[in-house]
Amino acid sequence: MTAFSLGTFGFPEVNADDRSIKLALRKGLALLVYVAEAKGAVARDVVATLLWPESPGETGRARLRRLLHRIEQTLGQPVFETDRASVRWSSAIALKVDTHLFESACDRGDFEQACRIYRSDFLAGFALDDCPEFDDWAFFRREALRGRLMNALERLVQDKNAAGEHFAATVHAGRLVELDPLSEVYGRHLIRSLLLAGDRSAAERHHAALTQRLRDELGVAPEAETEALMSPAAAALAVPATRYVKGAGVHLAYQTYGSGPLDILVMPGFVSHVERAWEHPASRTFLASLMKLGRLIVFDRRGIGLSDRVGSAPGIDVTAEDIGTVLRAANARRVVLFGASECGPACIKFAVDEPRLVAGLILFGALAKGCWSQDYPHALRASQYDTWRQQLVAQWGGPVGIETFAPSLARDAQARAWWAGLLRAASSPGGISAVLEAFRDADVRHLLAQIAVPTLVLHRRGDRAVRIAAGRDIASRISGAEFVELDGNDHWFFAGDQQPVLAAIGGFMKRTL
Repeated sequence: MTAFSLGTFGFPEVNADDRSIKLALRKGLALLVYVAEAKGAVARDVVATLLWPESPGETGRARLRRLLHRIEQTLGQPVFETDRASVRWSSAIALKVDTHLFESACDRGDFEQACRIYRSDFLAGFALDDCPEFDDWAFFRREALRGRLMNALERLVQDKNAAGEHFAATVHAGRLVELDPLSEVYGRHLIRSLLLAGDRSAAERHHAALTQRLRDELGVAPEAETEALMSPAAAALAVPATRYVKGAGVHLAYQTYGSGPLDILVMPGFVSHVERAWEHPASRTFLASLMKLGRLIVFDRRGIGLSDRVGSAPGIDVTAEDIGTVLRAANARRVVLFGASECGPACIKFAVDEPRLVAGLILFGALAKGCWSQDYPHALRASQYDTWRQQLVAQWGGPVGIETFAPSLARDAQARAWWAGLLRAASSPGGISAVLEAFRDADVRHLLAQIAVPTLVLHRRGDRAVRIAAGRDIASRISGAEFVELDGNDHWFFAGDQQPVLAAIGGFMKRTL
């Protein structure tokens, strides 16, 4: 068997004086990468359309045949297996692709090896200007891999500091800052690691540089948490405890805060990040207020935030199972589930499956079905939903959607920067597209009548993301549910006026006790 290695992290520039030869070479490289990434057979028509989008079908297929032949002539051996409909790498070749090795290392938790493999971004600097579909595919693949790298680096920073290897932690934290220089979370990782390593002068330099970047790029000052790091006692500050539990093949990141007679599990919506949730002042204030009511538990769903990235979207059943895994790891007693927006259905599922563990269920801005049907007019039609999903994915990495999710914060530069950073840290464009596509097809209406725990449904009247009719519908289907209409148009529970939300939750929890 012949060994063949393909490196895609960073990609060589193709040099040729003749433009047509240069283009042919670039398309040959693109073909090698695309077929290798597929890990199996790829339809010929798909490849032909990808590389020659403007050509008629038969012309594209003919060009593909010639390109396959030229590649094998250049390499001096047959590397493809083809038939009339498909093309794949030859089974006689032991193919090693660096992206596959990187993902495998992430999957088994060998994050140091993964970060060594990731030398540069996927196909960095490589594009086919006349092939927009290929460039789109490369972009989404690049963002997915970059997201896994950032997840791996954060894990390494935490692990190295926990093991007392603070200098090693600074190396990984420095790489995070290079990837996202405007992230205060990453900046704090680096500053804290330097302080723990005893290098206060370097910590002060990086603090000053971060302050300058925030002022120049965003027009904001560092948050109080960032400034507090530079106090004389900063080196003794404990790193926030993000812990991991393995369940159903993935590691789930979770945190617990405070104490009390009840536990409160908070699931905020389609994206989350257990550490960045504390970065925005309004979010931090809301979560701190909940801590006065009971012990707070937060976690990132599989594929999201600091939990392991996976190749498929976490469905409602899987997410409900993960809730149980986290609650067991946190030694939860009786828990109040707080499910916002898209996380409402998973909390509903868990409340039905495990009523003995659930003291109460709170749903905020939630809906029971992902898209419109004749008997459910409270959501977007599937075509409208897909258009919205595509727009969100296309603008991923910026503060996309904040005008809809939090109108009261839409003009706040700090809030916009925080939201954009949270999105980048929480998922990649391709990953979140799969998550939202799975939610579009979700439907838990059949479970609502089976809920046997006290339930509070909260919804703002002017919510622009989920219509209040969806909240009314949920409450009407749950026996004994309390429905509270709140003023405002923010979809995020911590945006706008928090006090009515917290007052309703506090009253509900007193009655639950």
